[in-house]
Amino acid sequence: MSRHPKSRAAPAELALIERIRTRASTLRSKSLRLGIGDDCAILTPPPGQEIVVTTDFSLEGRHFLRDIHSRRSIGHRTLARGLSDLAAMGASPLACFLSLALPKSVARKTTWLDGFLDGLLSLAKAFKVPLAGGDTSESPSDHILADITLLGAAPADRALRRAGARPGDLLYVTGALGGAATELAALIANPRKFRRAVDSKDHPHLFPQPRLAVGQALLRRRLATACIDVSDGLSNDLAHLCTASRVAAEIDAALLPAHPLTVNLADSAQIAAVLHGGEDYELLFTAAASTKLPRSIAGVPITRIGSIVRPQKGRPQMTIVAEGTTFELKPQGWEHLK
Repeated sequence: MSRHPKSRAAPAELALIERIRTRASTLRSKSLRLGIGDDCAILTPPPGQEIVVTTDFSLEGRHFLRDIHSRRSIGHRTLARGLSDLAAMGASPLACFLSLALPKSVARKTTWLDGFLDGLLSLAKAFKVPLAGGDTSESPSDHILADITLLGAAPADRALRRAGARPGDLLYVTGALGGAATELAALIANPRKFRRAVDSKDHPHLFPQPRLAVGQALLRRRLATACIDVSDGLSNDLAHLCTASRVAAEIDAALLPAHPLTVNLADSAQIAAVLHGGEDYELLFTAAASTKLPRSIAGVPITRIGSIVRPQKGRPQMTIVAEGTTFELKPQGWEHLK
C-alpha cells in the first residue's frame, strides 16, 4: 500500500490500494507524519520511548475459515492478535501495517474486503491505531493471507518481558480462560448461529479483546515482573514464561477463572479448554508477593492462579494442584508447524 506513483501495479491492484487508503484515512495519530501513499510511512516516536514491533500472519485454513468466520471477525482478529502482543509488553500502539494476498475471485469484488476492513478498522479506531501502510498481492492459491505488523512505544528499558519472574513471585491472569476454544467448537458445529455476531466481549473467539489498558497499567505502576499474552493456551504460554525466566511454576486448579461459555462442558473438557485452549488473548503475568494487586484493572478482573518457584532437577517445570493432588502440567496448547 505504500506505493510510489510510478509503481507497476496493475489497475485492479491500484484500485484495491485506493479503497484501503480511503477507508483508513479517518484514523490519525500524532506520531504518524506520513501514511499510505508513499514508499514508506514516517513516524515520530514519543520522547524517551523506544519502539516495539510485532508481526502476525492470519492464514486461511490455519487461523480462520472463510465459510464459517464472518468477514468482520477475520478483520478484527487479524489486528487483535498484534495488539495483544503489544499489551503483553505494556506498550502503546503507534501504527499498524497490513499486507494482503487475495485470490482473484475475492479481489474482483469489494464485498469481502469491505467487511474485513469494517472489523479491522473498527478495532483500530477503538485503540486509536492508524493504518499506515502495507502491501497487496494476488494470492498464489485460493486462500487469503493477511499479515499485520504493529509498531508500539514503551518507556526506554522498561517494556514488560517474559524474562523477569523470580521464585516467590505470584502468578496472575486477566479475564477468563477457555472461552475462545469453546466458542470455536460451537462455531464449527453451527456456523449459522454466529453469522450476525457483533464485536463484543461476549464472543471471545470471534472478537477477542486485547488487554492494552491492563498491560500499560502493569508497566506504568510497576506491578508486573514478567508478562506474556495467552495466545497459544495457558499451558504453552506459561512454559514460555518459565523458560525465559528460568523458573518453575505451580498452579492451583481451583483458582483458574473459567469463562462462562465453558460451564456446560464436562469437567475434563472444561479444564482442557482452560489450560490448553488457545486464542484467549488474556495476559499472564507475575508480580512480587509483596505487591498489592487490585481485583481488576481497567474493568478487567485480575485472578491469582499460582506461584513461581525455584526449578529443581528431576521435578517438572510446571505442576498443577487439583483436589489435593499434584500433577505435572505439560504444554498441550497450540503448536505451529506441528
